[in-house]
Amino acid sequence: MSVSAYATATSCAQGETLKFQVSGPVPVVVRDATDDRVVFTGHATPDWQLPIPDSWPSSLYRAVFGEEVAWPYGLPGETPCPDNEVYFVVRQAVPTSPILVSVPFTTWQAYNRAGEPGQSIYWTESPTRASCVSFDRPGGGPPPERWEEGLMRWLRPAGYDVAYCSNLDLHDGLEFLSGHRLLVVNGHDEYWSAGMRDTVEEFVRRGGNVAFFAGNTAWWQIRLEGRTMICYRDPHADPVSDRRLATAEWSTVGRPENTLTGVSFRAGAGAWGPYMKLMLRESYMARFADHWVFEGTGLADGSPFGQGCLGYETDAAEFEEIDGVPRVTGRDGTPASFVVLATADLRHWNRYGQGGMATMGVFTSGLGTVFTAATVNWGNTLSDPVVTRITRNVLDRLSEPRPDWEVIGPGGVRAMAVLGRTLYGVNEEGELVERELCGQNLPWRATGSGGGVCALAAPREAMAGVPQGLFGVTPNGMLKFRDNGTWQVMGEAPTGAMALATADCAFYVVADDVMWRLDFGASQWESCGPAGGVIWLAAANGRLWGVDITGRLLTRLPPDSLWKEYGTADGPITAHAGRLISAGDLLRWRAT
Repeated sequence: MSVSAYATATSCAQGETLKFQVSGPVPVVVRDATDDRVVFTGHATPDWQLPIPDSWPSSLYRAVFGEEVAWPYGLPGETPCPDNEVYFVVRQAVPTSPILVSVPFTTWQAYNRAGEPGQSIYWTESPTRASCVSFDRPGGGPPPERWEEGLMRWLRPAGYDVAYCSNLDLHDGLEFLSGHRLLVVNGHDEYWSAGMRDTVEEFVRRGGNVAFFAGNTAWWQIRLEGRTMICYRDPHADPVSDRRLATAEWSTVGRPENTLTGVSFRAGAGAWGPYMKLMLRESYMARFADHWVFEGTGLADGSPFGQGCLGYETDAAEFEEIDGVPRVTGRDGTPASFVVLATADLRHWNRYGQGGMATMGVFTSGLGTVFTAATVNWGNTLSDPVVTRITRNVLDRLSEPRPDWEVIGPGGVRAMAVLGRTLYGVNEEGELVERELCGQNLPWRATGSGGGVCALAAPREAMAGVPQGLFGVTPNGMLKFRDNGTWQVMGEAPTGAMALATADCAFYVVADDVMWRLDFGASQWESCGPAGGVIWLAAANGRLWGVDITGRLLTRLPPDSLWKEYGTADGPITAHAGRLISAGDLLRWRAT
């Protein structure tokens, strides 16, 4: 006798009871799906209820009603999840784990009975596809490729304290999600409601972090009506009155998924059906090996890594090559803060499904950070030591309070200032160099003579006859201004000047361990007392920042003459828009 069953919810909390509908009386075995431990054996009735003990860890569970059915790996639509298996999540009753793993039940349900007319949201353009499917039916477990399995089985043995949720829990779930520091989206999480997106984007804005070890993420908008998932895949067929909620690609309703993930399947690639195995040939190429994501991997820029992790679908951001370094354009909705970490050229996949790229990256939104691996199969390649190390770097960093400095490119300059969106420096050869101020590892470009200056500053605004622009001081006591590409002497400066900043409409200079001040429009420098060993200066919002010979980062708010320690810094510094920038061998920044 064939047995079928389903749960009346995709998740429940520890200490709650989960209800099941079963086709008849039958034995039942419940296992933790992340490690196969048997946690319950018993006998189920047609209206069976399972009390969830407080002692069960938050995890994904699998209930098998009757005899277990062989379920080999396969292609989409082949050997689907048996009707007598039911997957469900047990949530933490009180959130304590820093990491929350979301399970993509909406995508699993979309694939349920793939290809059966009127029963599945698949196949994509089939006229017989369903527009509405119910969770109140058997099936709806992982697809036969089981994209999520590898990471879920790896996390706890790797030492991570994780909790689980259904992705449906994210719909109107901001309070629930806010009990955790890092949300992990894993595998193939293709179907998102507006409520799910609103929750996750607000979580990030408030300081939560997200790691997308996933691809083809949030491609389709869905609506939820009770236990029914709606996805017409066609905005013209959907009768909804609020067109922002039309169930089609997110980009068609004016909300490209790039703002959530940084990337999109629109620019990504896919190898489908019998060609799916071709993904095992492909590798990423590192484009920013000094970034914290690659720490400990031993990679250099241009190194291949992660063979087999790319596929069967990937996401990408539109970018341009600038002196051999990728920089996102933002034209596709990708945030300007997105840093490209690795790329893969998969345009040849146009013979196998969809040609495009894969773009691994990280960006900030509000107070939070988002990482994306931009591929469905990442978690199933954790046998690769580089993939494992990258995964650990992401989990470790984003599940803890944000550390201080972050590498943003090559250093090697002895003075810096920010004017507009451009970071200027003077290199060891005395040239003035520039680059965009951003997190991408862009190279410095020569832009003219350094004018003999040893320190740079740029006033926030013009005042008292002092224009907004780039200023510098020379060791022999000259204050200079760069006008139309040439340096002009504006006046005298203290002899032996070695550091310069502008704050509260005044120049500040350090010379021979004395701090000097010149108000805009004045002609006489005034001593502010000892400089406290500071050899580099910066300023922002009226506050002075300094670095002394030992590398201590110091700050003070004039007229206070006492420095307060604020950490450490490596080399000359500047400040702009809530960030400090430091230039030793590498260029780094941090929030002030």
